[in-house]
Amino acid sequence: MTITGPCNAPDGVDVVALGESMVTFLPSRPGRLADVPSFERAIGGAESNVACGLAAAGHTVRWVSRVGADGFGDHLIEAIGAYGVDVSAVRRDPARPTGVYFRTAGDRATDAHEVAYYRAGSAASAMSVANMDLAAARSGRVLHLSGITAALSDGCRELMRELTAPGEGRPLVSFDVNHRSGLWRDAGGPRVLLELARGADVVFVGEDEAEEAWGITGGPDAVRAALPEPRVLVVKQGGAGATAFVSAAGSSWPVAQFPALPESAQSRRPATAPGTAEPTAYVPAPRVQVVAATGAGDAFAAGFLSATLRGLPPRDRLRHGHLWAAATLTAPGDLAAPPTRDTADRLAALDDAGWEKLRLGPGWTQAIERADEEVPTP
Repeated sequence: MTITGPCNAPDGVDVVALGESMVTFLPSRPGRLADVPSFERAIGGAESNVACGLAAAGHTVRWVSRVGADGFGDHLIEAIGAYGVDVSAVRRDPARPTGVYFRTAGDRATDAHEVAYYRAGSAASAMSVANMDLAAARSGRVLHLSGITAALSDGCRELMRELTAPGEGRPLVSFDVNHRSGLWRDAGGPRVLLELARGADVVFVGEDEAEEAWGITGGPDAVRAALPEPRVLVVKQGGAGATAFVSAAGSSWPVAQFPALPESAQSRRPATAPGTAEPTAYVPAPRVQVVAATGAGDAFAAGFLSATLRGLPPRDRLRHGHLWAAATLTAPGDLAAPPTRDTADRLAALDDAGWEKLRLGPGWTQAIERADEEVPTP
């Protein structure tokens, strides 16, 4: 998919990300929330994570949201703006607070961790068609959304339906399913997420969350069979890798053909979905020494979208997604600086054998950027 579509506003940008961001409190030491004596303040939010990553990589990005008229809202606007994100369309709500959450560090052996959200009744949960700047939301070449927003309130759900509805001049809609069962107040969440995904142009979904939300088993092909509408469907397969499907149906956006996979990758290539003849691309994930998993999916989406905006071939888009995710996985917070464009391009251009030898540990992006040296290993 080559993105060449128009923007709806004179101050159009590459990407608009709409959704809630919260102030995050990270523990000063490992342990239960009950035992951690102090926390370090950071920022977190699926859509703003994508926005910050893309802006750090040199893309023009706008974040659209609502925050409270409080100190935490000030902090979010200042911190996200410091990444180079346009925050002029963020509204302040004097009656509702900015959401916050606390989390512990994950246990590397079990990935067990605690998260305590304080977002009920937040300013962002009051987002609606009536109180949001829809022109600003539609002012990018790409509009990035997440299923988390739809779970926050009825007004947020209707806003998501409005933004994913077909219409003249609609930007390309990128949608990360981000199924969070604990956020939904009723059993209708999976149905809403499926509806929104079917209305999007680019969809990101984990193989595990497709099973949890929709009961889909059978791998990426089964997910594609259930979601034939999106022009591009990316099925994330955890530590194994990710598969991308492309279709010429369902959108007016031009699509670049997937090149043939190298012979060495044919054995890993999933069969095409039943009843279709569309190509697929599969890229295994590099081996990573995980420090914290939070935010990795957002980083993957940002890397994939960055490569898409640059018109890179599908294999490289998936590789950029993996590399950006690896930068976040090897850092303690929800956000990490992505690898530089030169570094990501160089690693994405490796042959299959070179790619499979990658071992990425904490500090790998800085080490590569300081000198042309071997990637640090765990």
